[in-house]
Order: sequence, then structure tokens, then C-alpha cells
Amino acid sequence: MKKDRKGIEELQEKKLRKLLRHAYTQSPFYRKSFQEKGITEENIDSLPLDIFPTLNKSTFLENFGEIVTSEDLKQEDLRLFDEDPSNEGRTFRDRYHLVHSSGSTGTPRYFVYDEEAWDQMLLGIIRAALWDLSIPGMVRLLSKGIRILYIAAVKGRYGGAMAVGGGVDGLKGKRLFIDVNTPLHEWEGKIDEFNPNIIIGYPSALKILAELTEKGDVALDAARVISCGEPLSPGMRRFFEKVFCDRVVNVYGASESLALGVEIDSTDGMYLFDDLNIIEVEEDKIYLTSLYNFTQPLIRYEISDKLVLQDEPRSKAGPFTRAHVLLSRNEDILWFECGNRHRDFLHPLAIEGFCLEGLIDFQFRQTGKDSFEMLAQVPDVDKRPAVEAEMKAQMEGILREKGLNYVDFSLRFIDEIFPDIHTGKKSLILGNVRSV
Repeated sequence: MKKDRKGIEELQEKKLRKLLRHAYTQSPFYRKSFQEKGITEENIDSLPLDIFPTLNKSTFLENFGEIVTSEDLKQEDLRLFDEDPSNEGRTFRDRYHLVHSSGSTGTPRYFVYDEEAWDQMLLGIIRAALWDLSIPGMVRLLSKGIRILYIAAVKGRYGGAMAVGGGVDGLKGKRLFIDVNTPLHEWEGKIDEFNPNIIIGYPSALKILAELTEKGDVALDAARVISCGEPLSPGMRRFFEKVFCDRVVNVYGASESLALGVEIDSTDGMYLFDDLNIIEVEEDKIYLTSLYNFTQPLIRYEISDKLVLQDEPRSKAGPFTRAHVLLSRNEDILWFECGNRHRDFLHPLAIEGFCLEGLIDFQFRQTGKDSFEMLAQVPDVDKRPAVEAEMKAQMEGILREKGLNYVDFSLRFIDEIFPDIHTGKKSLILGNVRSV
């Protein structure tokens, strides 16, 4: 039986108290920070959530080993495991799913989901993907066989690709992953042959696919299009509804909690999954409490997205909190063009994985139709030559793979890279010069 608003609030409160007690008893970091606030085992069940201390990403990373409730989890061990190619597709120590943080607000690191948390998250993702679909409609879709096309960053432990993979397995479906770094001319044949009925991807990647479809280069008959990973503007939504289908689902998630909410109609707003998370909005900050991840407790964790919560949920969407004005990552794409009219692109998330000793941060700036500049923040001058050599070598490999050998690039060291004043996140691409 479906829960009403009161039922969701009761479930949320029950999960919250269980999480708070678990963090207090199993996490040295939380026990200390709670006690500093006067929180004890005797009063932990009666204090309101806003009494508890907040946590930001830098503090989380600095204290990762003391925050997690398993002694065998260290960020350095996770990094070494992920860098070993033989571990691709495997879970860490056969029980932990790793999600790579893209680094839009700092150095790339990993978030951890145990098996139970991962399964809870996948249920949330599946619910979002099938949101508002009637039982007969769901039966029709499943009876035809799920064929999911996913276009985004798929190389590495990005949460979207991993969640799609797990969700498709749960629905007994087929999947085709196309990395955004795949040469554009290879998209068409693969997609036509696969004939997907569900399409999932970043809005910036879906836009390219929509343009191919509009021109007739790709033939699609999708029952549902799912946008994730970046903001979906009303204009982009209208374009997708015109080209693809009349049902575009916008899934809201983050590395810290991949299933946060869903939006079907931009005028109706985003519905937050209150049974999986608590989201507090305080002035210019948002705090996330994940109610299902007990290995890596996140309690009042600060995220840089911006939401305006609505007082009451709409009856047609049930008991969930409704939100408007969601601002999150929204990167441009680097488009390149050579004299013979060959035109292709690099997506930011395909080129942001540099993680080198001494490299604090970096950005890209397009300088022409066939050129760009990399900006790198490396405070230790002695480490700059090694960083420069490695970054250039990696970039040359990426351009070769993409068929963009004609593109010129340079590297320049700068003192500091600042986040965007509006979103609080770093813009990976600066000042694009678009090809004509």
C-alpha cells in the first residue's frame, strides 16, 4: 500500500534515528563531533536534525577513514584499486561499490556504497526511470524487452553509468553504452542497429543525438528519454519532447546519493525522494542526509546545488516534497572543425579525469575552431614539468582516440582556479569559441 505524506514522514524519522545512532556508535568522527554539540546516546533520539553538526566535502575527505564505519576503507586504497585496469567492473573487496566524484568542487575522490545501500539506490533509480508510468504501460514496455541506450561518460566509476548498468540487470534488459568520447560518425550505425526504446544520458549528449535524429541521420522510436548528470533547461526539454518523445524524465542525483529526485514536468517541479534522503534548504546552502548508506554515513552534508522547496506536494505525485529552481553542473562542449569540414567534439566529463601528484585543479579554454588551452593549478613549481608532460601525453591519447589529431592545444599554469559565483561549482570549460 502506498504511503501518504504522514507515512513518509514517519518512515523518514525512523530511518534518521537509526542512522544517527549507527553513526554515533560506529564512526569515531561523528561520535566526537556529536559530543562537541552536546549530543549523547541519551538525547540523540529527541534532538531535531538541525542541531546536529554539518559536514562539507573537504572535511569529509580529510576525515574519510574516521567517518566510514568500516576500518578497511581508505581513500588511497580505493584510488589504487580503481587505477588497476584488471579491477574494471569489480567491487572493492567484493562488497563495496565505488563512485568517482567528478571533482567539480575539488579533487576527484570516491564515495562508497555497500551492497544494501547500492540495492536501495538502484530501486530509487528504477522508480525515477518508470515514474508516472501506468501498470499497463509498464507491462507493455517490459513485454517488448528493455533496450537502453546510455550516452555519457562511461569509462570509469561514474555513478550514472554504474547505476544504469545495475538497473538494466534488475529489469532483465539489454544496454548499449556510448562514451561521449566516441567519434561522432560511430554513433549512427551502433544506435540504428541496437534500436533502443529507452534513451538515457547527459542533456548535452542527448542534444547531439537529437540533432542527428532531426536531420535523419539516426532513426529512433523511444518510449522514454531520461536526462541525468546535468541540469535540463525548459528549452532543452521542449526540444527533446519534439524530436524524441513526449515523455522526458529528468533524474536528479549526485555522487553522494545517486537517487535524489525526479522531474517529469518542469512547471510541476522536481519531486524529492524523501524516503531515501533528507534535504534541508537553509538560505544559500543545502544539506543532504542519506538515509540508506550506513557504511559511509552522510549527515547534513553540504552540497552546492540550489533548490527552492515548495510547501506542499501535488496530490497527483503523492507524498513527496516538491522543489523548483534546481541549478547544478552545466558544462559546455568543446567543438572542433578542420578544413575538410570534419566536425566533432570533446565532452568535459571525458577529459576531466586527470589525477596527478601536484595537480590541484584544471580548466579548459577553447581558443579557436581547432585549438584549446589547458589551465593547470600546480603550486609546487618543481612538480610542474612532470605534470605538464603527463597531462600532454594523456591529452594526445584522448585526441587520437577521438580522431581529433588536427586539434592543437597548449598548457598554462595559473595560480588559482575559482568556482562559479552562481553555482559554487568550477566551470570546466571557459570562454568557448564556437565553430561556425
